[in-house]
Amino acid sequence: MIFEGGRELFSFDPSVSYLNHGSFGAVAVPVREAHRGFLDEADRNPMRFARRLPDRLDEVRARLAGYVQADPARSALVVNATAATATVLHTLFPVVRPEHEILTTDHAYDAVITALDRFAARTGVRVRVVHIPLEAGDDEVLERIVAGVRPGVTRLAIVDHIAAATAKLFPIARIAARLRAEGVPLLVDAAHVPGMLDTDVEGIGADFWTGNFHKWAFAPRGTALLTVAPQWVDRIEPLVVSHADPDGFPRSIEHQGTRDVTAWLAAPAGLDLLESLGPDRVRAYAVDVAEYAQRLLAEKIGADRPFPGDGVSMRVVRLPGPPGAGTNFWAALRARIGEELGVEVNVNPWEDGGLLRVSGHIYVSGADAQRLADGLPGLLRSAGA
Repeated sequence: MIFEGGRELFSFDPSVSYLNHGSFGAVAVPVREAHRGFLDEADRNPMRFARRLPDRLDEVRARLAGYVQADPARSALVVNATAATATVLHTLFPVVRPEHEILTTDHAYDAVITALDRFAARTGVRVRVVHIPLEAGDDEVLERIVAGVRPGVTRLAIVDHIAAATAKLFPIARIAARLRAEGVPLLVDAAHVPGMLDTDVEGIGADFWTGNFHKWAFAPRGTALLTVAPQWVDRIEPLVVSHADPDGFPRSIEHQGTRDVTAWLAAPAGLDLLESLGPDRVRAYAVDVAEYAQRLLAEKIGADRPFPGDGVSMRVVRLPGPPGAGTNFWAALRARIGEELGVEVNVNPWEDGGLLRVSGHIYVSGADAQRLADGLPGLLRSAGA
């Protein structure tokens, strides 16, 4: 199993099998060259570069927003989904009180949970985490989330579209509709959606939506979009106030005089590359190779292989763990897989064990999956997993 020419588009160490696109993405050579061109331009004449920047960012914002069917006038470029979440929490700060709650699920990204914990410590609000079984169907997911709402108390819900650690696809449009009926603002963490799934941000109807373009849409790292509903446009506030603050959203969010925004300028080159390769062809291969890796691993270690949802090009298998194994144990296992097997994956604690996550992409081959499957059983035994 191979995507012809896929590996050659990237600059990976030939000794490494990289099955962890979901964590940081990977920058293709032509996109990196476009990015370097903007860096060189900025250094040749920083003042001229700065003068041209607002109009160029308007163009980039329009291109990225159009790709996910969002309104460019209500969208801002940000460095990642975590920064977008922090911006939303910052905006909510004046209107929450200790008796209020923020709702999320146990599939939420670790950095988001950390941000919520810190926000709760600062404001006194309670963070309510809803348990969603890995195998739960869409109806059960929806009912569990809605059951966690407390009328008049829940001030925000944060729900993943595709969960990072578990790769689970959430029925986000249905969730948005139900929460809207309950009067609960929703932030959709769609970090993995742009480039992986077709999406209609306006059609979802969430109060806030954020997605990373540096994972599956080929953009350089540090490229994401935050879209807000009309009622929030005049209320959204930047984390750092700078000279563009009087301009309001979105420029007030995007502008800091010394921020390096060249990655944003190169993001359209990533979309151009995706279009040239054929988005449907890229997505189909990524899903197939991820499913192939999951199947090999499950057979080798005797694990189940949960189905994340249609179109998701990340897959997980359950790993057994010693009693009480925590984050450090699984982080050490992930490092050993990388160093001893030469395969990069993600491993996270989940319930009473761990989840090993593999990502499919055009640079991943069946041989990469086989390499991991062949080496993992012995490594698990030596680790006591």
